[in-house]
Amino acid sequence: MATVTYDKATRVYPGQDKPAVDQLDVAIEDGEFLVLVGPSGCGKSTSLRMLAGLEDVNGGAIRIGERDVTHLPPKDRDIAMVFQNYALYPHMSVADNMGFALKIAGVNKSEIRQKVEDAAKILDLTEYLGRKPKALSGGQRQRVAMGRAIVREPQVFLMDEPLSNLDAKLRVQTRTQIASLQRRLGITTVYVTHDQVEAMTMGDRVAVLKDGLLQQVDSPRNMYDRPVNLFVAGFIGSPAMNLIEVPITDGGVKFGNSVVPVSRAALAIAADKGDTTVTVGVRPEHFDVVEQNSAAAKTLTKATSDAPAGLPVTVNVVEELGADGYVYGSADVGGSVKDLVVRVNGRQVPEKGSLVHVIPRAGETHVFATSTGERLTN
Repeated sequence: MATVTYDKATRVYPGQDKPAVDQLDVAIEDGEFLVLVGPSGCGKSTSLRMLAGLEDVNGGAIRIGERDVTHLPPKDRDIAMVFQNYALYPHMSVADNMGFALKIAGVNKSEIRQKVEDAAKILDLTEYLGRKPKALSGGQRQRVAMGRAIVREPQVFLMDEPLSNLDAKLRVQTRTQIASLQRRLGITTVYVTHDQVEAMTMGDRVAVLKDGLLQQVDSPRNMYDRPVNLFVAGFIGSPAMNLIEVPITDGGVKFGNSVVPVSRAALAIAADKGDTTVTVGVRPEHFDVVEQNSAAAKTLTKATSDAPAGLPVTVNVVEELGADGYVYGSADVGGSVKDLVVRVNGRQVPEKGSLVHVIPRAGETHVFATSTGERLTN
C-alpha cells in the first residue's frame, strides 16, 4: 500500500493557454478512498490519467509513497486502472481476462490460477470464470474488470467513472460493492465520477474540481455542512442547495417578510467588499413551512408589512417519495423570480398551485459573499 501526493501538479494541453489541471495539491493517505468529482471538463479524469502516467505532467510532481513517478511510464508505477467501458477482451474467458496482465508479466500458471480464483471468490465470479464477456451482464463485466485489477495486487487502484454504463439500480448496488471491497482490501484508491451522490456515499474524502482548480477537499459530511464557496454549495447535495441573493438589513438579511439573523462579523466582511447583498444557502430539508394557503395562487405574492412571516412560495411541482416530499416552487425575491426546493412531510404535501410560506431553520443557513462566492459564516 502507499500514499499518493499531487504536489502542484499541472497539465497544459498543446495549443491551450489555460491548464486542464492547475497546480493540484492533494495528499491521499495510505488505504484512503478519495473521490475526484466535478462537472464535465473540470479536470478530474485528466488528474487521474496524470497519476496513471497516461498524461504528461507539465509542472509540479506526483509521488506514490516516497517515489517520484512524475515522468515514469505507466508500467513502472504499480497501479491498476478500472475503466468506464470495462476494456475486456471479448475472445477470452473471464479467468483469462482477469489473469492476462499476470501472464504478460511472466507469472507462472499455477500462481495466476490461484490469484484469479481468490479474486473471483471476493467478487462472486467463481461460477462465471469459464464464460466470455458477452455472456455477462454489465455489472458482472464491471466486476471482472475489478478482478483484473485485484489480481495484480497494486499499490493504488484508479477508477475512471466505472459505473457510468450501468442502469440506476445496478449502479447503486455496484457502488456499495466497490466501497466495501476497497475497505476489505485496504488499497489506496482514487475514483473519478461526475455523480456527486456516488462521491458522497463512497469516498473517505471528496475533492471537488472546477475548471482545473481544486475547490475543496474534505470528508463528505464536512463538505455537505460547510461548503467553502458557492460552487461547492450548489454542486454537493441532491436536491441541490437553494442559493438566494438577498439584501442586507439591520441584524441580518431580508428573507421575504422576515429577517434571518446573520453574524455581524459576516455582514462586516460583505460590507468591506462593497456588497449590499449576500447569497444565502439553504438545504431543502432546512426550511420550515410556517404557513400554507391551499387556495390556488395565480401570481407571486409581494411581501407587505402585515403579510405572514417567511418567504411566499408558489408550488409548481410536488414529488411524493413516501416518507418525504419535495416541493418545487417559485418565489419573488427582490423583484426577480427564483426557483426553490423544499422538503416537506411526505404525508402532508401541499397542493400544486397553492401558496406556502417558508423560512430557514435557525442555525442552518449558509452565507456567501455575492461578489466573490466565498463562505462568510463559520
